[in-house]
This record gives sequence, C-alpha cells and structure tokens, in this order.
Amino acid sequence: MESGQILQYVSLLILLLVVMAVVGGMLFGHHFVSKRAHRNQVKDTPYECGLEPMTRDIPPVSVRYYRVAMLFILFDIEVVFLYAVATVYREMLSETLTVALVALLSFIVVLTVGLFHAWKKKALQFVK
Repeated sequence: MESGQILQYVSLLILLLVVMAVVGGMLFGHHFVSKRAHRNQVKDTPYECGLEPMTRDIPPVSVRYYRVAMLFILFDIEVVFLYAVATVYREMLSETLTVALVALLSFIVVLTVGLFHAWKKKALQFVK
C-alpha cells in the first residue's frame, strides 16, 4: 500500500477512536450521574394519566399483523429483484442464458410456492 492510501485510513481510525471515547464517556457519566440507587417499585411502575395502572401486562399483537408484514416483505423483495433483472435482461441473455433463467425461475417458483402456502393458510384474508 502506498502512504497516501494509508493516510486515508488514519482519518477513519481517528473517527472510530472519537466515537468510542464519546460512547464510553456517556456510559461512564451515566453510571455516576444517574440515581439508580434511589429507585423503588413506585417509581418503576408505568404512569397512566395519574391513575394506578390497570394491568401490568402488555396486550399481545395479533399474529395477523406479523403475517401481513412478512408477506409484504416477501413480495416487496420479489419486485425489487425482478426490477433489477429487467434492467439487465438483454445483457444477461447474451452472456449466460441458462444461469440467468435458472436463477430467475427458481426465485419465482419459491415465491409462488410461498404465495400458495399463504393462500392455503388464509393469510391473505383480513376478515375473520
């Protein structure tokens, strides 16, 4: 490596050391400034508009929410991948036809199986 290239990494090293010093200073300062020793159960209870908390449990989120989120991620990634393939489609056909088609078709088959599985499990229905 040339000395010019090494000098570019010196600034990165200095930045890393400064970040570590700031984080360490914050953790060290928090430990001494906080009043952790003066905590009690009353101070640690959640505050609900001046009233006593009704329950200590957090209500569970419906599984349907997570299904919709996972399906969105699944098909969002499919669209992004297919858009990237469409931009370089002609170049892929001229260079490696079989590799490109196998990769594309295997991706579409996996996502189609996922779609049919979601359909079978009724994950696409939003009404109970």
